[in-house]
Amino acid sequence: MPQTTPAEMEDLRARLRATRWPDAPEGAGWSLGTDVAYLRELVAYWADGFDWPAQEAALARFPRFRARVGGLGIHYVHAKAVAPTAPALPLVLTHGWPDSFWRYTKVIPLLTDPGAHGADPADAFDVVVPDLPGYGYSDRPTGDPLDVIAVATLWAELMSTLGYGRFAAAGGDVGGGVSSFLGLNHPDRVMAVHQMDPGVPVFTGDQAELTPEERTWLAAWPAWSATEGAYAAMHSTKPQTAAFGLTDSPVGLAAWIVEKLRAWSDCGGNIENRFTKDEILTNITIYWLTGTIGSSMRMYRANSAIPSEQLARHVDVPAGFSLFPADVLPPPPTTWLGRTANVTRVTKPARGGHFAPFEEPELYAAELREFFRRYRSTAGMGEDLS
Repeated sequence: MPQTTPAEMEDLRARLRATRWPDAPEGAGWSLGTDVAYLRELVAYWADGFDWPAQEAALARFPRFRARVGGLGIHYVHAKAVAPTAPALPLVLTHGWPDSFWRYTKVIPLLTDPGAHGADPADAFDVVVPDLPGYGYSDRPTGDPLDVIAVATLWAELMSTLGYGRFAAAGGDVGGGVSSFLGLNHPDRVMAVHQMDPGVPVFTGDQAELTPEERTWLAAWPAWSATEGAYAAMHSTKPQTAAFGLTDSPVGLAAWIVEKLRAWSDCGGNIENRFTKDEILTNITIYWLTGTIGSSMRMYRANSAIPSEQLARHVDVPAGFSLFPADVLPPPPTTWLGRTANVTRVTKPARGGHFAPFEEPELYAAELREFFRRYRSTAGMGEDLS
C-alpha cells in the first residue's frame, strides 16, 4: 500500500489546528450529537500526539493485497491459517460503516492461529477481509455506487481468484447484507453465513402472522429512525451534500464518525471504555487519507434502492447469529430471525456492540469458531480455482 507522505500529514495537522469550532449549550455533552469538549481533546491529540506512522506500520503486519475485481481495484487482507491441524476453512469477513478492514484487525490473529490463543488449532481459518468498494483502500466506483448484492458478486469472484471453491461468510451492518446475498445468490459457493444482526427489517406479509414480540421489536424501528437515524437518511438521499464538509474538514469527519463509535458500542457512555484514542484516530485517519467518506455514504443510497422483494428473500444456506447486547437496536426475537434465514444457531453474548469484532475480539472469534465448526467438512477446502 502507498505510504503516507510527510506533506499529507502536515496538511492534516494544519487543518486540525485551524479548526473553527462550533459553540454548544452549557452542559449539552453528547445529547445534541458529538460532545465539543471531548472532540477538542481528541483533536488536540490528533494534531500533536498521534503517531500515524506507527499505526501504519502496525497495519502493515497484515498480508495486504489489491486485486482487479469487477473492474475495480479491491484492497484486502489475505491471512492464511498458521500451523492448522486440519484443513483451514476459507472465511470472508465484510465490514460495515463507518470503518474498513480496521474492524477485524484484532480478530484476524485469533482466527488464523487459534492454537496460539488457547483454542483448538483445528478451528483455524484462512481469512479474507476486503475493503468495500469506496471504503478504505479499495477503489471508489466512478459511476453509480454498488449495493450489497453487487458486492456479494465481487466477493464471490475474489474468492475464486484466491483459489477457494467453497467458503464461509460473516459480517455485520452492511457486511451482514453482503454475507446474506452471498448465501442467497451463491449457495453453491457459500456453505454457511454468520451475522451480527438481521439488517433493516422487511416484512411483506400479514401483520397478524407476527408474534407479539416481533411486533414490539418492529415498532421500535420508527422511533429509532426519528431519534437516531438522521445520518442514514442523509446517506440514503443526499450524501453528496454532506461529503463536501466531511471531505474538507478532518474535525467534521471525526465528529461524524466518533458519535457513532460511541453510540453503537458497549461503552457505557464513555467511548474510551472501548476504543483508545489511537484506535479511534486510526479508523478516522484511514477515511481522511483515502478521501472515502463520500463514497462510503453513497453506498447507503444504492442499498436504499434495493427492491423489498429482494430484501425479504429467505437465506436457505445455514445461518448463525450472534446478537451482541449493545448493538443499534435490542436483539430481534428468534422467530423473526427464522423468517429471514435457515437459522441453525443463535447466541446472545454478554458484552459487545455494533463493532463487536473490535470491541470483543475473543468473544467474536469464539462465536465464529463454534458456529462454523460443524460445516468444515462440507467447505471443499483446498479446491484449486486458479
